[in-house]
Amino acid sequence: MVAEKETEGAEGAEGRLVEPSLWERLERPAPARRASLTLERIAAAAVELADEEGGAAVTMRRLATKLGVAPMAAYRHVSGKEDLWALMFDHVSAELTVPDDVADWREVLRSFGLQTRELMLSHPWLGQAPLPLIQLTPARMAVAERQLRALDGRGLDADSMMAAFRAVGAFVHGSTQTEIALRQYREQHGWESGDETRQALAPQMNYLMGSGRYPTYQRYGLSATRKDDPAWEFAFGLDCVLDGIARRLDI
Repeated sequence: MVAEKETEGAEGAEGRLVEPSLWERLERPAPARRASLTLERIAAAAVELADEEGGAAVTMRRLATKLGVAPMAAYRHVSGKEDLWALMFDHVSAELTVPDDVADWREVLRSFGLQTRELMLSHPWLGQAPLPLIQLTPARMAVAERQLRALDGRGLDADSMMAAFRAVGAFVHGSTQTEIALRQYREQHGWESGDETRQALAPQMNYLMGSGRYPTYQRYGLSATRKDDPAWEFAFGLDCVLDGIARRLDI
């Protein structure tokens, strides 16, 4: 079912009425008769439901129950799960910001990277959203624009600028997704610390290390002091990526 039109649509190239986009409708004032149920309220309720029970729990029926409305009422605002994902991602991504007076490109990208990790840890369901939806929302576009603007004007061509921006994003999302997966794995097994995890996995690890085929990894296991400090590991890795960009692009 298509979301109900909030305003008159514009005519398309072939004279057909084009539905206003989700984001266009979000930025327009809601008619008074529907003020009790808005896209903002739907987004907030969906995020709360996903935080409590996981992304799979967010269905139109569950959401309608949480909002205290009939499912058809929700469908008048959003067309289905994809609209909900987009609204949810945009809602939480609005928390990501760096002041306009921060001009250093490295500081801007680093700040967004650290903030994004915290956001994903607070909302693990973010990693389940389809890729196009996590990019094409007003809040996400604002985050991308702010970072690209920090890189702009430094002698970079458009392709290099975008590649550098995406390299940082790939590290941030990949590293944080790995951290979330490990945390969820521990929770599933009831392991509350790194020591408990290592103790539980000791039989497999002892066999592998005893084979003598992995001496460098064994040295890490015996001498590393930050095994249970994912925040440090993330920040160190992020700085390595930024160092590489700075050296490669001479900025």
